[in-house]
Amino acid sequence: MTGNQGLAILILENQISIQAGHLVFKRFRIAILLYILLFVALGQFLASQRATDWDDSLWVDVYPVNGSGSQQAQTFIDSLRSDSFASVERFFEAQSSIYGIDLERPFRIRVAAQLDTDLPRVPDDGGFLSSITWSLKMRWFVTRLHWASDTPTPDITLFAIYHDGESGVTLDRSTALRKGMIAVANLFGSRSSRGSNQMIMAHELLHTLGATDKYDLATSLPYHPIGFAHPDREPLYPQTHAELMAGRIPIRADRASVPASLDKVVIGAATALEIGWQADFQATD
Repeated sequence: MTGNQGLAILILENQISIQAGHLVFKRFRIAILLYILLFVALGQFLASQRATDWDDSLWVDVYPVNGSGSQQAQTFIDSLRSDSFASVERFFEAQSSIYGIDLERPFRIRVAAQLDTDLPRVPDDGGFLSSITWSLKMRWFVTRLHWASDTPTPDITLFAIYHDGESGVTLDRSTALRKGMIAVANLFGSRSSRGSNQMIMAHELLHTLGATDKYDLATSLPYHPIGFAHPDREPLYPQTHAELMAGRIPIRADRASVPASLDKVVIGAATALEIGWQADFQATD
């Protein structure tokens, strides 16, 4: 074996050693990340289980986001105060008392600092894999957000994305995650939209606790009986209130209207069961 051959073998062995070291480090890093994700997931699971015990109030941090980047939306965000969502708190307190929940302010909502970082984008295709990927990204995003905050970690994190209150503008669909108890609400940044904004926020908050939609996704019409505020009313139409998770007031069999405020909204028995407000419910048609 010549000197050149020996040198080549030595270099090759050195490269193999370096690659092996990189592989070990990569596996170690992956193991650490998996451990962190497992730790976070366990904590979120336990928090979710405790949330519907209703032994204490649930703290909600609302992070405002300027979704349109406009001055109008920014002016509205700047006007938000600690009592801006007091009517949502009062709504939940009044509705919970109907089901025997003796708890002052079941939800305590506070305004957090405005978020300037982009949120993980909600997938457009709605596919299973895309949804799972977005869910993981969102939960990790919120975990890091809480770690960086100097305030107590909330039970529920809600991102209020405000857009210009222009007529004819259609907002992206709001969404929520039960795992991690995270909600994303697309709202209008105008005082005239205050009622509909509150409706959307309340709807998404209950999604984080396991409440399901009670309307037909294709037509947006509430299901009977679980999507009706007064399913036994005679005559059935028109209804006077909306069930929160149905989102609309049934006017007739093929028409429903969006309530102007939470004053025209109730939490039905099926939803109350899903969030732990009552022990039993039997849906009948």
